[in-house]
Amino acid sequence: MGYKNLRQCIEELIKIKELVVIEDIELDPDLEIAAIQRRIFKNKGPAILFKKVKGSPFPMLGNLFGTKKRIRFIFRDFFKKWEHITKNIKDPMALIKDPRSWFYLAKMGLNFKPKLINKHPANYFRECKISHLPSLRSWPLDGGGYITLPQVYTEDPEIGGFKYSNLGMYRIQLNGNEFEKDKEVGLHYQIHRGIAYHHQKAILKGKDLRVNIFVGGPPAMIFSAIMPLPEGVPEVYFAGIMAGHRIEFLKNSNYLPILKEADFCIVGKIKKDITKPEGPFGDHLGYYSLIHPFPVISVEKVYCKKDAIWPFTTVGRPPQEDSVIGDVIHEIVGPFVSKIFKGVEEIHAVDAAGVHPLLLAIARESYVPFEKKRIPQEILTCGHALLGSTQTSLSKYLIIVAKEDDPYLTTRDIPMFFKHVLERIDLKRDLHFITRTTMDTLDYSGISLNQGSKIIISVAGNRKRTLETEIKDIYLPEGFKDLTCFVPGILIIKGPHHKNKRDEHSNDMFELEKVLANQDLKGFPLIVVVDDAHFASKNWDNFLWVTFTRSDPATDIYGINSFVHCKHWGCDPSVIIDARLKTYHAPPLEEDEKVTKKILELGKRGKPLYGLI
Repeated sequence: MGYKNLRQCIEELIKIKELVVIEDIELDPDLEIAAIQRRIFKNKGPAILFKKVKGSPFPMLGNLFGTKKRIRFIFRDFFKKWEHITKNIKDPMALIKDPRSWFYLAKMGLNFKPKLINKHPANYFRECKISHLPSLRSWPLDGGGYITLPQVYTEDPEIGGFKYSNLGMYRIQLNGNEFEKDKEVGLHYQIHRGIAYHHQKAILKGKDLRVNIFVGGPPAMIFSAIMPLPEGVPEVYFAGIMAGHRIEFLKNSNYLPILKEADFCIVGKIKKDITKPEGPFGDHLGYYSLIHPFPVISVEKVYCKKDAIWPFTTVGRPPQEDSVIGDVIHEIVGPFVSKIFKGVEEIHAVDAAGVHPLLLAIARESYVPFEKKRIPQEILTCGHALLGSTQTSLSKYLIIVAKEDDPYLTTRDIPMFFKHVLERIDLKRDLHFITRTTMDTLDYSGISLNQGSKIIISVAGNRKRTLETEIKDIYLPEGFKDLTCFVPGILIIKGPHHKNKRDEHSNDMFELEKVLANQDLKGFPLIVVVDDAHFASKNWDNFLWVTFTRSDPATDIYGINSFVHCKHWGCDPSVIIDARLKTYHAPPLEEDEKVTKKILELGKRGKPLYGLI
């Protein structure tokens, strides 16, 4: 069934023992509740409802989307229909001939448009204040309390209406910094987000932008706020399809409509031409995003239901709850990748690397099928298309290969994908840099906020080398040590602490290039310099996280025997990535030791937390 509100969903999850209620222990939303939720997620535990929340009368719901099994249960009716339709997506004639597909499509068509009810919010809500809401802080340096599952609703300020609406999950800071208590909240949206178009139009018209922030309500609304839908497809329409019923809104004269089944709604407007410091905040790359000026929402009303529940999540170094959500989103949109990006067969935004830092792709290479020697041509065009639209445009490292070289290769098998690439890559030809461009707001490896570089690594053709594992008499310059073979073809080296300023190349890396130039490295096309070689080489998750979150391609890629020819950079036989923490990087996330000790003690005392954390 499609749940109309959060309460219906909770009741069914309790029945199937997928939700645990913590009634007898008062827990603090300041660090404690987030630390508990992270551990329950790590143990693949149930959703958890904290009834007694310090400083707030409202219970908090965590880990709702913590397992794929639970997500598929919550949206079971949707997945049944969606999978039936998408299994035939590559064969339109099969879709046309299948009567069930027509039935499902017709039913989805009836539900997509929201329903507007002409009743005042006072009939369904009571009023409260920002200071009454749970003030969740997930990490010790967080700048205040945050809403971590907000549904931020705006409409085109010129046209208005659901058809021209945007629903996004943008960071909302409830308190701290310079925000006026109960009167202002901070709005942090990353680059390439739909709300920016509405905000820009309002600024050009010299107007404030009206905004409603929903918390809770139909699970389909929460999930749809995260969906990477194409421009022009309103998220509230997709929410109706996902819920299996029309999403109901209350008409609110001179204001934006209010989600009828929301647990909370903050009504306000983004002040024109005003920003205030927002942050820091522990984010999904595994580091803090720092304090920067961002828009301010002037709060006009705060509504809540009588039995309101506050859903939340915590983010940090992957995997976290948002990792599971990302996997499910990939299942939903995966069948449409080849329709959106011509020639692209498969993509994988790698969660272990923080999602946007690393994108793997497989595409067709059929520009000149009559040539005996295959080189990257069409796949390079596909790579530029991936970096030119939708959220794949935020990717920093894009590695794309030709499907014809191995029809059975998949981007989901990361070790095999890297082996395929390293055996075939031509380092003189296949590295294509894009400099001084936009990048993910949360990524601090670039030259400034929202700015850095990207690289397309395009690989096609037969195997060019045998990858080595044996390290043969390789010596290193002073300050470099702990030479380790991670997997065949990849060397990891511990480097000295980074001392350079932002946007400066490192002299010690040039010395490493020079020393390695005269040594036999032809079986090791990739060398990564790190702060801790033991940590980085422990497993693939550590390697991917360190390598791709701590480097900017244009600043941190070096190469043995590097050259520039016709403004194209190349090297041979090895490329080197400087993946050390830099002096200008944001700090990694670490828990508060006292809080960790306290919750681990709670877990040892017996029910209700015993076995969960």
